[in-house]
Amino acid sequence: MLKYLLLLSFFLFIRSALGQVCSGNFGTNIFDSGNFGSGTSQVLSFDPQLAPGYIYTTRLPPNDGYYSIVSSLNLGQVHSSWLTLSDNSADPNGYMMVVNANFEPGLFYEETITGLCENVLYEFSADIFNLNAAWATDRIQANVSFLLDDEVLYSTGDIPRNEKWNTYGFTFTTKPGQTQLKLSLRNNAPGGIGNDLALDNITFRPCGSTALILSETVANICEDGEPIDLIATIIGSAFEDKFIQWQQSFDQGSTWVNLEGESGDTFTFNNLQAGFYYYRYLLADSQEKLENEKCRTFSNTKVVRVIPRFVSTTASICEGLSIPFGDRNIFSTGVYKDTLQNSIGCDSIVTVNLTTVENDLNAFFRVSKPTCDYLADGAIEILSLTSPGPHQLKINGENQAQSWINDSLAAGDYEYVIQDRYGCRLDTTITVSNPPKFEVNLGPDQTLTLGERFQVNDFIAESAVLYDWTPNSIDCDPPCTSIDELFTESTTISLMAISSKRCEATDRVEVLIEGKGDLIIPNVFTPNQDDKNDFFTVFPNEVNGIDIVNELTIYNRSGKIIFRNNSFDPGIPELGWNGTVNGSLAPSGIYYYAADVLFINGESSVYTGFVHLLH
Repeated sequence: MLKYLLLLSFFLFIRSALGQVCSGNFGTNIFDSGNFGSGTSQVLSFDPQLAPGYIYTTRLPPNDGYYSIVSSLNLGQVHSSWLTLSDNSADPNGYMMVVNANFEPGLFYEETITGLCENVLYEFSADIFNLNAAWATDRIQANVSFLLDDEVLYSTGDIPRNEKWNTYGFTFTTKPGQTQLKLSLRNNAPGGIGNDLALDNITFRPCGSTALILSETVANICEDGEPIDLIATIIGSAFEDKFIQWQQSFDQGSTWVNLEGESGDTFTFNNLQAGFYYYRYLLADSQEKLENEKCRTFSNTKVVRVIPRFVSTTASICEGLSIPFGDRNIFSTGVYKDTLQNSIGCDSIVTVNLTTVENDLNAFFRVSKPTCDYLADGAIEILSLTSPGPHQLKINGENQAQSWINDSLAAGDYEYVIQDRYGCRLDTTITVSNPPKFEVNLGPDQTLTLGERFQVNDFIAESAVLYDWTPNSIDCDPPCTSIDELFTESTTISLMAISSKRCEATDRVEVLIEGKGDLIIPNVFTPNQDDKNDFFTVFPNEVNGIDIVNELTIYNRSGKIIFRNNSFDPGIPELGWNGTVNGSLAPSGIYYYAADVLFINGESSVYTGFVHLLH
């Protein structure tokens, strides 16, 4: 049967919501394995032999002509246009069937079912998921025909790419004398790019009139009350003749047993012992069908609750608290008895054995600071409590889940209220403090003369693992804590640093470069070879912004050039004029100069003047 069911479902033997569906009550699902079962492994490890003509594979995704039984399809386990999904149930380990169709259309399943009943309405249904995404408009759409005894009774048409589970169903009535049925499924679409399906929750079950026990809510009666009648309410004309069998469940609806002799429209409940009782009835149009689970339907489950007359309970409360009991409050250890009436009017003799307990509730916490001063990832964890649970916890007035851990806290004070099972309460304030602030301090903005170096020390107090400088020409990586840079133009310096705890800190400083830097050109020199002031040249000032002296030219009073030197470093006396002309010491007097100077910012200037030569 399972083989029939699964394959049938797999190819949409099922009829879409556009076809006839059952509007009454169902019977037992003949294919009780139509949900494909469940398991702890994502993929069923063995071949269930459900699909003749198809090959089973545990490798995802299956290729054309293959199928798999899986609990889910995840990224990396689907084709390019397939969607990820899980089986269509609340069971996290539930399985579904995933099919990648054969290349050629044709019959893919045929099975004969026996043990059915004549003139009974049956429904097949299943949940179908088109695995191709809505955008995959070029993919082949699945299309399936369903045949009964070689006659096509329904074709699904194209299964939509609507990215959800769709339920398809088909109903039919067996013919007079028909107790078996040949089912055939034909895949009308070829394999290749598309025609990919997931199937789940396949059912094949009888369908009948609407069968109810009204009302559908729990019936509450008193233990000393009167018996009540449960009445079979049947709506619809699926059964011309009606045969009923009342049943009771002793395991809250998991299994059912017949109630001997209870086959009428009314069942009288007269078991007035306290407890919960579960009832339903079977329905068919003949006694033979009533005894065949493949041919009968059943009603809703009716629950009857008998409320006990004598109720005894124990309670424990914290010292100083009280609980209501009848028209009074009780607050001290003792045994209390009263006759009370519940909401439906039942009188009950209630005995309460009350115990008061000392409030010794205390908590031990572990507090974690935020990783960085600007983050809210601190935590307060309750390591232990001195009273039994369960406990209720509020933080700043809001109820918290009982994981006892909150890892999204910013620094601050948190009001904790903890209450144990007895109502004992602890009010306390827990402080989450900030870690030391991770900071970068490049100092104030600086105004420098060309040639003056930008310097900053101890710009970071905590160890860092990464620096990101602007401009990126600054060569200073952790553990560097000072920089000494020469800039030839005004610059904005910024630093983003990351600490070993992944905290970030930034700072910036403006460096304004003014002027070209002073230089010194003497107005007197004494070339008397006493190693003092023997040469005339261009000297840099204390802040050296000079790159090179392009040219230094000396003229006599008549304008004749008597000395010239090109492209030399300033401040080196021997590269200047030694006071001689053609190898002889020039006479004392005034001489004129022109100095073409190139600065480190690429600009040049010409300086002119006179110098006294003295012997």
